[in-house]
Amino acid sequence: MTVREYQKKRRRERIFQAAMSLFRERGFQETTATDIAKAAHVSRGTFFNYFPYKEAVLLDYGSLLLSRLREEVRKRLAQGQDPLQVLHFLFGELAQFTKEEKALVLPLLYELLNPDPIRAKAAFEALPLGDLIAEVLRPLKEKGVVRQDLSLERMGRTLADLYFLAALRWAAYTPRRDLGEELDKFLSLALEGVLAREKSPKKAKA
Repeated sequence: MTVREYQKKRRRERIFQAAMSLFRERGFQETTATDIAKAAHVSRGTFFNYFPYKEAVLLDYGSLLLSRLREEVRKRLAQGQDPLQVLHFLFGELAQFTKEEKALVLPLLYELLNPDPIRAKAAFEALPLGDLIAEVLRPLKEKGVVRQDLSLERMGRTLADLYFLAALRWAAYTPRRDLGEELDKFLSLALEGVLAREKSPKKAKA
């Protein structure tokens, strides 16, 4: 890494930390790009050089958290833990994060629904939860535990969408409910459509 690359990395990290601190102190909506630039000791233009819009900071945050979860998930799978248990663990961790960071989760997840296709794609690429879920399901597919007529990608993205939509609905409309219990119920219900069904024996001809 060159000196210039190192300086750019440090500057981006400084802007990120300043933004996250202000988001938690003042609130996301109340914090402006100018506020962040001032706190990070950079110009407003410099802020936009690193983050094209304020929500992009949250995408970095979500990506960081997902990377940490990926490490833990892979460790559990490597230790031989049942993939279905790992999947429930993953959703439990997502529920905990969502409850703790409710004020930031809403604007973060809304980016996935942004009418601007460029921003929606950026959010999708920053939060590859579906890929992580597909990784958990892979050993189950190899053993024939999950359906063979559905791709891992489709199953992973479907279960990821389950979290995204459930978290959005909870944060916006039903924050008094226990999100952990809600997600666990939804996951169990969704798995009914993902797990392979045993073929019923053919009836003997009379």
